[in-house]
Amino acid sequence: MTPEEIGARLSELVAGAQAGVSGGGAYARATVDVPAEQWVAALTAARDGLSCDFFDWLSAVDELDAGYDVVAHVWSTTERHGALLRTRVPAEGASLPSAVAVYPGAAWHERETYEMFGIGFPGPLEPLLLPPEFEGHPLRKSFVLASRVAKPWPGAKEPGESETGSKRQAIRPPGVPAPGEWGPQS
Repeated sequence: MTPEEIGARLSELVAGAQAGVSGGGAYARATVDVPAEQWVAALTAARDGLSCDFFDWLSAVDELDAGYDVVAHVWSTTERHGALLRTRVPAEGASLPSAVAVYPGAAWHERETYEMFGIGFPGPLEPLLLPPEFEGHPLRKSFVLASRVAKPWPGAKEPGESETGSKRQAIRPPGVPAPGEWGPQS
């Protein structure tokens, strides 16, 4: 099946799904956008209707105010084709039904996505990569890079600046808030 045929077939099987194709040539993949409430139905349709018996990966993309795009890649080991399934969840209270009942291998990926982005999935989501006392979700674009606040930027100095000569205010690198905008407020 071509990526276009895969996308069209998934669109037929899942209510509200919209298909497209990412990439080109031999690397093209069907990309199917599904409503969040159809997430598990779309994964089931890919498994049962397209023979996608292998769960490859699941992750998310922070789209700022638009929320998070959760993306899963599934593959058919017999037919040798795959599909990207994508859904959007809101930034506030981001959660999605679990894919573990359809693909048991999704458990690890859901735990990682919860830890890195804060997107909730039902069931126990114990820490996977970060220590239990870690606060925040480091792959969110709003996450403050604390190490850059605590330690001066090690990059090259601005032209004309030297260790002794300049009294100019240091320029903060991207992702580093002003000193009064981050940390404990006394």
